Amino acid sequence: MDFLVSAQSDVGIVKVTNQDSLSVKTASTPMGKIAFAVLCDGMGGLQKGEVASATLVKAFSDWFNCDLKNLIASGFNSMRLQQAWNEIVTFNNQKIMNYGNNNCIRLGTTITAMLIIEGKYYILNIGDTRAYKIDDKIDKITQDQTVIAREILKGSISEVAAKQDPRRGILLQCVGASNVIAPDFFSGDVKPNEVYMLCSDGFRHEITEDEMFSNLNPNIVENTYIMDERMKYLIELNKQRQERDNISVVLIKTI
Repeated sequence: MDFLVSAQSDVGIVKVTNQDSLSVKTASTPMGKIAFAVLCDGMGGLQKGEVASATLVKAFSDWFNCDLKNLIASGFNSMRLQQAWNEIVTFNNQKIMNYGNNNCIRLGTTITAMLIIEGKYYILNIGDTRAYKIDDKIDKITQDQTVIAREILKGSISEVAAKQDPRRGILLQCVGASNVIAPDFFSGDVKPNEVYMLCSDGFRHEITEDEMFSNLNPNIVENTYIMDERMKYLIELNKQRQERDNISVVLIKTI
């Protein structure tokens, strides 16, 4: 299996600083070609969100560049991957918290990280960045760790009402601002001619899943140029509809 990868990020129409950080990479390994992506959204309501998001993206990128080969060489499995990712999150949660305490500020970040290897995807998620799978339809893989998502699951509020609820941006946890971090972990099978999308919440507030699907499905994004143009179009559509947050999206297409 091979991959096409691309990413776009935009500061948006309101903020001066882009607090989103991201990375997407591919590599050849003894287990075949692999793809990796990580997207972090620094907390817009907290100070120095870009420091928190960049710190965590660097930590996961360093893991991919240096530590993953040892994991593969010694026998890759999902439990060891989950343990490694949990350790990165725990260490950097304390690191970011210490930075904030030393500088008398509060900062934090969400994260969605994804690895595709040997026909499987593995995803870690904290907060409300998301991962989607797009084939002949669009499916959300991750579950938002927010107050409003919890209320929807409890049946206390409808999804329609939730879109206007002032609590929709309140996170249950984020890296750097929560004493205890409990990541969600997802896995599934991967087939050729699928698109996997990671995005910050700024990418999805003002556009619909139908618009995502019509622009980013595998029959449309035939190469990285089209990937880039379709992502840019959807980012501009968000901005035209007055999205106020930073806007970021990563695509991985399996071929």
